[in-house]
Amino acid sequence: MAQTRKTAQLKQLGRKVKAPASPRAAKLDRIANPHPGTDYLVRFTAPEFTSLCPVTAQPDFAHLVIDYVPGDWLVESKSLKFYLSSFRNQGAFHEDCTVAIAKRLEKELKPKYLRIGGYWYPRGGMPIDVFYQSGQPLSGVWLPDTGVAPYRGRG
Repeated sequence: MAQTRKTAQLKQLGRKVKAPASPRAAKLDRIANPHPGTDYLVRFTAPEFTSLCPVTAQPDFAHLVIDYVPGDWLVESKSLKFYLSSFRNQGAFHEDCTVAIAKRLEKELKPKYLRIGGYWYPRGGMPIDVFYQSGQPLSGVWLPDTGVAPYRGRG
């Protein structure tokens, strides 16, 4: 299959690639937004996000919800999955992981709007939820609830 101008930048989709060693080493591929004049929401959900506690090296788990209104670019989903999985061996606090992901997506995509909800599972008996958004939601764009219930324990 011949590459089109829109897909020529893709380095991972349709290719065998190695998992990145760290978030810094991970490459995010992007493709041209096929509807740049239309404001619409794109949602990615990562219910099994994993990182490491930077102090104890124990695993931390989160349910991430990433919403963005694209400008000229969309993030390619395979590269996003590899980027998110690169945190598995990364020692960072919940707040750092959540905000770093948002800032990396902002840098690479320059979206019109972005928000991320990091719903972290309890360690030490306390869940930590981290939320970030770039500006106000755009008027006229449907921004649904994240669908993640607050942590309620076992009952």
